[in-house]
Amino acid sequence: MGESWQELLEAMQGIRPEEVVPQVVVLVFAGLAALYAHRLIARLTSVDSRGVRHVTKRTIRHLAFPVSMLLVVLLGRALLAALSLGHWALDLAIPLLISFALIRILVYMLRMGLRSGPLVEASETAISILIWLVVGLHLVGLLPAVLAAMESLAFSVGELRISLLAVIKLLLLTGLVLVVAIWLSGMIDRRLSRSPNLSPGAAVGFSKVSKLVLMIVAGLSVLNLVGIDLTGLAVFGGALGVGLGFGLQRIASNFISGFILVFDRSIRPGDVVSIGEKFGWVVAMHARYVVVRNRDGVETLIPNENLITSEVINWSFSDPNVRLKIPVSISYRDDVERAMDIILEIAREQPRVISAPAPVCQLREFGDNGIRLEARVWVADPSAGFGNVSSDINLEIWRRFKQEGITIPFQQHDVYIKETPSR
Repeated sequence: MGESWQELLEAMQGIRPEEVVPQVVVLVFAGLAALYAHRLIARLTSVDSRGVRHVTKRTIRHLAFPVSMLLVVLLGRALLAALSLGHWALDLAIPLLISFALIRILVYMLRMGLRSGPLVEASETAISILIWLVVGLHLVGLLPAVLAAMESLAFSVGELRISLLAVIKLLLLTGLVLVVAIWLSGMIDRRLSRSPNLSPGAAVGFSKVSKLVLMIVAGLSVLNLVGIDLTGLAVFGGALGVGLGFGLQRIASNFISGFILVFDRSIRPGDVVSIGEKFGWVVAMHARYVVVRNRDGVETLIPNENLITSEVINWSFSDPNVRLKIPVSISYRDDVERAMDIILEIAREQPRVISAPAPVCQLREFGDNGIRLEARVWVADPSAGFGNVSSDINLEIWRRFKQEGITIPFQQHDVYIKETPSR
């Protein structure tokens, strides 16, 4: 739009009714056509899809209304101009519709790239206010003056001139490019995690590498777009090295340890691990930490460095089969061989107990209160837990022993009084 707000006001002073009605008709027709196009596109793109196709359909649905209305308004403006009729209202509607479309696509990308939360909501509000502010300054004709004023507020560092406008451009471009990079990395991560040809560890590895590459490319692109010489990054690299040496070494160590865990395949998503007193399943691997969830649903964030430098028990590292030991005691008056046969029958009946290696029952020792037996069984799915298997076997042993008359002794002591005290 080439006219300023003052020029539009001057044009509006000589408004004629025959000029207002056609523009209103065009705007109403454009709104109805855009609403119909939006509903039609929403119905056509309602089929479930994934990956790039899903993102494309969502983007089209978000842009359907403003873009279709903008196209109709542009056609109506061209028609009124050909008929030598006024079109000042359409000139005002065009930048507003462009701003509306830009806000919708930026907010959609922000929601796709970042998790929902107060920061995302505040960012959406800031984006909307900023775009409408720029449009408002453009309409009143103050945008060039504001840009020139921000460009004049500058200082020099050697041969590099830094102005307020350049800083604002840097921040805006950095936010935009990083959101796009995070969105692309998230889409790549989801696509790799659903790939049947990649193991969970390989998918995490490729996802980490792609995210790192996208972040580096995004940062270098922003610096190049704002005109910063990339050779000046040598100073930044030196400052970063000093920072790593003084206070960021743990962060760098966790970051590098994350790549080591991925590529040496010592810890993978789905593994059952014990780290100190913590036991659980690896549900996610991130750049700085690993998420381990226990049977209570509590998720523990363990730094990657701890998994490299401390002892970790991986129950499913090379062989998923895990052996369980279930102690059982019987009375000295009971038939030991019959009790061992019952325990083996119960173990073989359990659906999670595998047949190879076969369950065994051993007589461990003759204790003070009874004969101590021990059942040893193997399970092939440690990710489903161990306690439920032991509980099912113990409960069935209790039932069968009661039916067979086999006694499970409890701790007891016999006290002999040699003489009674005299009264």
